[in-house]
Amino acid sequence: MSRSLRRLPLVTIAAVALALAGCSGPSVPMQPAANANAPECADVTVRLPETVDGLELRTTNAQATGAWGSPATVLLHCGVATPEPTTDRCISLNGIDWVEDDADAPTYVYTTYGRSPAAQVTIDASGGTVSGTNVLMDLGGAIGYLPAVGGCVGPDDVIDMDDTKPPATTPLPEEPTKETSRVARNDSAVR
Repeated sequence: MSRSLRRLPLVTIAAVALALAGCSGPSVPMQPAANANAPECADVTVRLPETVDGLELRTTNAQATGAWGSPATVLLHCGVATPEPTTDRCISLNGIDWVEDDADAPTYVYTTYGRSPAAQVTIDASGGTVSGTNVLMDLGGAIGYLPAVGGCVGPDDVIDMDDTKPPATTPLPEEPTKETSRVARNDSAVR
Protein backbone atom coordinates (compact mmCIF):
# COMPACT_ATOMS: atom_id res chain seq x y z
CA MET A 1 0.00 0.00 0.00
CA SER A 2 1.39 3.40 -0.88
CA ARG A 3 2.20 5.97 1.75
CA SER A 4 -0.42 8.43 0.44
CA LEU A 5 -3.26 5.89 0.78
CA ARG A 6 -2.40 5.25 4.43
CA ARG A 7 -2.75 8.97 5.16
CA LEU A 8 -6.10 9.32 3.44
CA PRO A 9 -8.25 8.48 6.47
CA LEU A 10 -6.48 11.09 8.63
CA VAL A 11 -6.86 13.73 5.93
CA THR A 12 -10.54 12.84 5.52
CA ILE A 13 -11.17 13.02 9.27
CA ALA A 14 -9.40 16.37 9.50
CA ALA A 15 -11.42 17.75 6.57
CA VAL A 16 -14.71 16.63 8.16
CA ALA A 17 -13.72 18.16 11.50
CA LEU A 18 -12.86 21.47 9.84
CA ALA A 19 -16.12 21.47 7.90
CA LEU A 20 -18.15 20.84 11.04
CA ALA A 21 -16.30 23.54 12.93
CA GLY A 22 -17.05 25.97 10.11
CA CYS A 23 -20.78 25.32 10.42
CA SER A 24 -20.99 26.72 13.91
CA GLY A 25 -18.74 29.69 13.22
CA PRO A 26 -15.73 30.71 15.23
CA SER A 27 -16.08 30.89 18.97
CA VAL A 28 -15.77 34.23 20.72
CA PRO A 29 -12.40 34.46 22.51
CA MET A 30 -12.93 35.34 26.17
CA GLN A 31 -11.14 34.98 29.49
CA PRO A 32 -12.89 33.28 32.43
CA ALA A 33 -13.51 35.30 35.59
CA ALA A 34 -11.55 34.46 38.75
CA ASN A 35 -14.41 32.37 40.22
CA ALA A 36 -15.78 30.96 36.97
CA ASN A 37 -15.56 27.46 38.42
CA ALA A 38 -18.18 28.21 41.10
CA PRO A 39 -21.05 25.70 40.87
CA GLU A 40 -23.54 28.59 40.79
CA CYS A 41 -21.93 29.80 37.55
CA ALA A 42 -22.56 26.39 36.00
CA ASP A 43 -26.24 26.82 36.93
CA VAL A 44 -26.24 30.15 35.08
CA THR A 45 -24.29 28.95 32.04
CA VAL A 46 -26.60 26.03 31.26
CA ARG A 47 -29.58 28.39 31.36
CA LEU A 48 -28.28 31.16 29.10
CA PRO A 49 -30.99 32.26 26.66
CA GLU A 50 -30.61 31.58 22.93
CA THR A 51 -31.25 35.27 22.25
CA VAL A 52 -30.96 38.54 24.16
CA ASP A 53 -32.66 41.58 22.66
CA GLY A 54 -32.82 39.70 19.35
CA LEU A 55 -29.09 38.81 19.29
CA GLU A 56 -28.16 35.13 18.83
CA LEU A 57 -26.08 33.22 21.39
CA ARG A 58 -22.57 32.31 20.22
CA THR A 59 -20.06 29.81 21.52
CA THR A 60 -17.18 31.04 23.64
CA ASN A 61 -13.84 29.50 24.53
CA ALA A 62 -13.98 30.20 28.28
CA GLN A 63 -15.83 28.70 31.23
CA ALA A 64 -18.88 30.52 32.61
CA THR A 65 -19.10 33.03 29.77
CA GLY A 66 -21.68 33.94 27.15
CA ALA A 67 -21.68 36.07 24.01
CA TRP A 68 -24.48 37.31 21.78
CA GLY A 69 -24.46 39.01 18.38
CA SER A 70 -22.17 38.97 15.37
CA PRO A 71 -19.93 40.72 16.05
CA ALA A 72 -20.32 39.98 19.75
CA THR A 73 -22.21 42.93 21.20
CA VAL A 74 -23.13 41.44 24.58
CA LEU A 75 -20.60 39.57 26.74
CA LEU A 76 -21.29 37.82 30.05
CA HIS A 77 -18.79 36.67 32.66
CA CYS A 78 -19.95 34.74 35.72
CA GLY A 79 -17.69 34.51 38.76
CA VAL A 80 -16.51 38.11 38.96
CA ALA A 81 -15.83 39.70 42.35
CA THR A 82 -18.91 40.77 44.28
CA PRO A 83 -19.01 44.59 44.25
CA GLU A 84 -18.49 46.52 47.47
CA PRO A 85 -21.06 49.13 48.52
CA THR A 86 -21.02 51.99 46.05
CA THR A 87 -22.89 55.14 45.12
CA ASP A 88 -22.90 54.15 41.43
CA ARG A 89 -26.29 53.86 39.76
CA CYS A 90 -28.18 50.68 40.62
CA ILE A 91 -30.93 49.27 38.45
CA SER A 92 -33.42 46.71 39.78
CA LEU A 93 -35.04 44.54 37.11
CA ASN A 94 -37.27 41.59 37.98
CA GLY A 95 -35.69 41.12 41.40
CA ILE A 96 -32.08 41.39 40.23
CA ASP A 97 -29.96 44.41 41.11
CA TRP A 98 -27.31 45.64 38.67
CA VAL A 99 -24.65 48.30 39.23
CA GLU A 100 -24.06 50.32 36.07
CA ASP A 101 -20.62 51.51 34.95
CA ASP A 102 -20.98 54.01 32.10
CA ALA A 103 -17.39 55.31 32.19
CA ASP A 104 -16.75 53.97 28.66
CA ALA A 105 -20.15 54.84 27.15
CA PRO A 106 -21.49 53.78 24.72
CA THR A 107 -20.03 50.56 26.16
CA TYR A 108 -21.78 49.82 29.44
CA VAL A 109 -20.80 47.32 32.12
CA TYR A 110 -23.46 45.95 34.47
CA THR A 111 -22.48 43.88 37.52
CA THR A 112 -24.96 42.07 39.73
CA TYR A 113 -25.17 43.58 43.19
CA GLY A 114 -26.03 41.47 46.21
CA ARG A 115 -25.35 38.13 44.50
CA SER A 116 -22.44 35.81 45.15
CA PRO A 117 -20.69 34.99 42.97
CA ALA A 118 -21.43 38.01 40.84
CA ALA A 119 -21.97 38.18 37.09
CA GLN A 120 -20.94 40.97 34.77
CA VAL A 121 -22.49 41.92 31.44
CA THR A 122 -20.73 44.20 28.95
CA ILE A 123 -22.93 45.78 26.28
CA ASP A 124 -21.57 47.63 23.27
CA ALA A 125 -24.40 50.03 22.43
CA SER A 126 -22.42 51.99 19.83
CA GLY A 127 -24.55 50.60 17.00
CA GLY A 128 -27.71 51.85 18.66
CA THR A 129 -29.55 48.58 18.08
CA VAL A 130 -29.27 46.97 21.50
CA SER A 131 -31.14 47.93 24.69
CA GLY A 132 -29.36 47.37 27.99
CA THR A 133 -32.69 47.02 29.76
CA ASN A 134 -33.86 44.33 27.32
CA VAL A 135 -30.56 42.44 27.59
CA LEU A 136 -30.60 42.43 31.40
CA MET A 137 -34.25 41.37 31.49
CA ASP A 138 -33.57 38.55 29.01
CA LEU A 139 -30.67 37.34 31.18
CA GLY A 140 -32.72 37.51 34.39
CA GLY A 141 -33.92 33.91 34.24
CA ALA A 142 -30.36 32.58 34.20
CA ILE A 143 -28.85 35.18 36.56
CA GLY A 144 -31.60 34.47 39.10
CA TYR A 145 -29.79 31.21 39.91
CA LEU A 146 -27.00 33.17 41.61
CA PRO A 147 -27.78 33.28 45.34
CA ALA A 148 -29.02 36.65 46.60
CA VAL A 149 -27.06 37.84 49.64
CA GLY A 150 -28.11 41.51 49.64
CA GLY A 151 -29.36 44.24 47.40
CA CYS A 152 -29.32 47.88 46.53
CA VAL A 153 -30.76 50.43 48.91
CA GLY A 154 -32.22 53.84 48.28
CA PRO A 155 -33.46 56.86 50.21
CA ASP A 156 -36.61 55.01 51.29
CA ASP A 157 -34.44 52.38 52.99
CA VAL A 158 -32.71 54.86 55.30
CA ILE A 159 -34.14 55.79 58.70
CA ASP A 160 -35.49 59.36 58.60
CA MET A 161 -34.22 61.27 61.60
CA ASP A 162 -35.66 64.65 62.44
CA ASP A 163 -32.72 67.04 62.93
CA THR A 164 -34.85 69.52 64.89
CA LYS A 165 -35.12 67.25 67.94
CA PRO A 166 -32.14 66.89 70.22
CA PRO A 167 -30.63 63.41 70.13
CA ALA A 168 -30.86 63.13 73.95
CA THR A 169 -34.67 62.70 73.77
CA THR A 170 -34.20 59.29 72.17
CA PRO A 171 -31.60 57.24 74.04
CA LEU A 172 -29.56 54.87 71.93
CA PRO A 173 -29.52 51.20 72.94
CA GLU A 174 -26.26 49.63 74.15
CA GLU A 175 -26.15 47.28 71.14
CA PRO A 176 -27.30 48.37 67.68
CA THR A 177 -30.66 47.00 66.68
CA LYS A 178 -31.00 44.80 63.64
CA GLU A 179 -32.49 47.73 61.66
CA THR A 180 -29.73 50.11 62.77
CA SER A 181 -27.07 47.56 61.75
CA ARG A 182 -28.60 47.13 58.31
CA VAL A 183 -28.62 50.86 57.64
CA ALA A 184 -25.11 51.33 59.02
CA ARG A 185 -23.76 48.63 56.70
CA ASN A 186 -25.60 49.95 53.66
CA ASP A 187 -25.71 53.72 54.06
CA SER A 188 -23.02 54.07 51.38
CA ALA A 189 -24.55 51.39 49.14
CA VAL A 190 -25.91 52.05 45.71
CA ARG A 191 -29.02 54.05 45.28
